[in-house]
Amino acid sequence: MIKGEDDSKIVAMPAPAAGARLPYAVELWNLPRSEPERIIGRAASAMLGRAIFAAALSEHLGRRIVLRRGARVLVESG
Repeated sequence: MIKGEDDSKIVAMPAPAAGARLPYAVELWNLPRSEPERIIGRAASAMLGRAIFAAALSEHLGRRIVLRRGARVLVESG
């Protein structure tokens, strides 16, 4: 347990189990837009996936960002 700045108690959450299911992935594509460069984040729900996607758009202006669930592309930037 960790103490916060106002002496409140903060309980650290354990890391997700190695087998945790995170079906949504947000990908940052390379500059030629030919393939994914890296996965920016993974999520358990579509709502969280879209939030990660929106944050990635503002962080990586002009880059191709893709939100997918498995092989299915849900949304992508221009």
